[in-house]
Amino acid sequence: MRFMVMHKMTEALENQVVDPEVLAGVDKLIGEAAGQNVFIAGEGLKPTAQRTHVVYRQGRRSTSRGPFADAKELVGGFALLRVRDEAEALHWCDRLAAVAGDVELFLGPVVELWDLGMAPRPEHPPLRVLSLMRATGDDDAPPDAAQAQKMGALIAEMTAAGVLEATGGLASTKRGARIRFDGGKPRVIDGPFAESKELVAGYAILELPSKAAAIEWGVRFGAIVKVNEVDVREMA
Repeated sequence: MRFMVMHKMTEALENQVVDPEVLAGVDKLIGEAAGQNVFIAGEGLKPTAQRTHVVYRQGRRSTSRGPFADAKELVGGFALLRVRDEAEALHWCDRLAAVAGDVELFLGPVVELWDLGMAPRPEHPPLRVLSLMRATGDDDAPPDAAQAQKMGALIAEMTAAGVLEATGGLASTKRGARIRFDGGKPRVIDGPFAESKELVAGYAILELPSKAAAIEWGVRFGAIVKVNEVDVREMA
């Protein structure tokens, strides 16, 4: 079973405060997960001030720029894109929305190693952005066959073009959990749960035998990155 463990924004993360202790702790935990062959992928996101809220209604796109102090986000799916610039990212979001219909997403750049001073910055660095699509309706409902075929063709096109690095959908929150840290102590809330006002700050995709195991990793991860909330979601 694959799970997406997502930690939420905090004031420190929004202000781009780099804590060497946190970085070392995250590196150690990911190394442990990789050593156990449970770590699949993961990324950190830059502050909400650098993100764009994109809404599609009846084929029309509207956008607003961060920061987002009180956004409402509940992730239903994601796509990690490698593009030249934000305009190209929006072009591919338009293509995705043409298949998916009325959708709402948050689009933002990911944190690269050179942003953290852990690698030299390339002369022409790539722009990698994460598109997090908001969940709508019954996420456990089976996809429309024709729509699924069109989406599969678009995903294949984007992959062949070197634009799409990763994508996936999340199962209903009924099969997930939310971990809240009150005074440093974790409290687990089983799904279903509603949207959160804190946007996602980063994620890890883990291959684990159970939801309970994913919650254990979520608790450890949240404690290291010093956040108030972590969502654990099974992938569809």
